[in-house]
Amino acid sequence: MDRVWKCRLLVFLILLLTLAAGLVSAADFRQERLQVFVSILPQKFFVERIGGDAVQVSVLVGPGQSPAVYEPLPQQMAALAEAALYFRIGVPFETIWMGRIEELNPRLKVVDTRQGLQLRRIEGARGGQAELEVADPHIWLDPLLVKVQGETIYKELSLADPSKRDFYGQNLAEFLAELEQLHQELAAIFSSLPTPKLMVFHPAWGYLADRYGLEQIPIEVEGKEPGPRALAEFVQLAETEGIKVIFVEEQSSAQAAYSVAEAVGAKVVKIDPLAEDYLSNLRQIARVIQKEQEQ
Repeated sequence: MDRVWKCRLLVFLILLLTLAAGLVSAADFRQERLQVFVSILPQKFFVERIGGDAVQVSVLVGPGQSPAVYEPLPQQMAALAEAALYFRIGVPFETIWMGRIEELNPRLKVVDTRQGLQLRRIEGARGGQAELEVADPHIWLDPLLVKVQGETIYKELSLADPSKRDFYGQNLAEFLAELEQLHQELAAIFSSLPTPKLMVFHPAWGYLADRYGLEQIPIEVEGKEPGPRALAEFVQLAETEGIKVIFVEEQSSAQAAYSVAEAVGAKVVKIDPLAEDYLSNLRQIARVIQKEQEQ
């Protein structure tokens, strides 16, 4: 009996040592992966598409949160100390926080993925008010601009980890092909719309509209819901243009959009510019816009 128990104990110890070795290997693997931070979820998709299992990507602004007013959590600020790269994209919270992040993490390389892009001005006001002199940060909503961002991401990952340059390059080529296919699909869908005018709450869709010959009509005025006079102008515009659907972001309450919709008998439809599954999400958004306009 003692011999049987000794055998069982030996088997148990072997299994325990095997498990421990596996945990150590997994920990070592995680440590070897390039630690990267990004601002928003679509960027996480881009970096993971190019970096594959060679990168560990953390995102600051999570699901349902707004990059306009986000404040990084203490644990996120601590985790940034372990990162090699930060890919910024130009969303508003970066203006406040990026200097502090760089100051606290002098070894962190911050890369601006807007480099090489022609930025547009964001529509910030209507009804006779001057447009805001602010660059539109929503560069990820044009697949062809994402191609340029992908090249930047590839370059920086390769500089940080030259041993995997070919791996990153192969992944980039596949991602660029996916973006081109998405572009062709969106072009076909948007070219068939009954009207190119899209009434939206927040002017997030400017790059998408510019690329595919659309016009976004934002209800939000200088980052705020419109007053009674501006609201009345939007109601009149919606009636004149025959607009029957107003698109709002998942992250927005957009009460003004509901007020306009109620006044003209339109419906409010939510679409999400910040969803992580970028390719599927843009396809879904295009199909929703097409479906709603055809009704």
